[in-house]
Amino acid sequence: MSSVRHLRISIVLLVAIIAIGTFGYSFIEGWSVFDALYMTIITLSTVGFKAVHNMSSEGKLFTIFLIISGTGMIAYTLSSLLQFTLEGQLRKILGRKKLESRINKLNNHYIICGFGRIGHLICREFQARPLPFVVVEKDPQLIDRINREGYMYVDGDATDDETLQAAGIDVAKGLITAVTSDTDNVYITLTARGLNPKLFILARSGEEGSEKKLMRAGASKVISPYTIGANRMAQAILRPSVVDFIEIATASENLELQIEEIVISAGSVLTGKSLVNSGIRQSMGIIIVGIKQVDGHMIFNPPPDKVIEPNSILITLGEQLAITQLEKLAAGYQP
Repeated sequence: MSSVRHLRISIVLLVAIIAIGTFGYSFIEGWSVFDALYMTIITLSTVGFKAVHNMSSEGKLFTIFLIISGTGMIAYTLSSLLQFTLEGQLRKILGRKKLESRINKLNNHYIICGFGRIGHLICREFQARPLPFVVVEKDPQLIDRINREGYMYVDGDATDDETLQAAGIDVAKGLITAVTSDTDNVYITLTARGLNPKLFILARSGEEGSEKKLMRAGASKVISPYTIGANRMAQAILRPSVVDFIEIATASENLELQIEEIVISAGSVLTGKSLVNSGIRQSMGIIIVGIKQVDGHMIFNPPPDKVIEPNSILITLGEQLAITQLEKLAAGYQP
């Protein structure tokens, strides 16, 4: 039987014995309900106070019964309460240790600071990928929600060095600061950049003009959800078909058509081949929308004779199964 059920049963029995004692004194001695309840409580608690009224022999026998049964019931209730408390604390400690062990094993992961509306959506997209990540949050209500959804998290302030170190910032691939306060985002960016100079930091900007402050603080890229949302709403009116196409191609749950970026490894069979000779378009039906070269230069709608260089990134458009096949070839798997 679980400790919770033990506690529930003991409380019900304790309430029942108090009710029996109150009714018994009222019925046997003819006392008022309040006097009977008072006598029941001081009897069960064994405080040693004298009876509120003189008792008959029947009342004394009833008191003996109440002491024997009631004190045992109180002891059972206290033990159930103690068991429930200790098991809950132990479960919490063991769960936290297990979570810390999982976080310590992470490598090349992402740290998401803030589990508000933006942070929650990012976690959902990363989980669908799936992509390794850990959430940093200090709000107890949001932490309860993170627990329910099964995400790894660190309970603490993301502006503190110790909190980010507990999230594995030394071995992380990137950090996303998505809290509502621009001031906090600046502090988090400064802290993260100081702890890991090579870290990719994506910062959320809320107010106009905060982009420059975040970039000066060390952010690799700054995004304003309000600006993007406003542009998207405007484009939904001006270019509705284009917006519909983008929504279809970028939706993580869509299995028919997706836009994806694929990194070409040095050992890939695609390295050194031109686009027309690679068979990407002919065999897989994938369209190469653009190529991001090693120096960061982006080539849109590359020509067929463009040679695929190692460590370059292909911006592709195609079906999910074909994209997965191309990812394997780009990673170095032999066809």
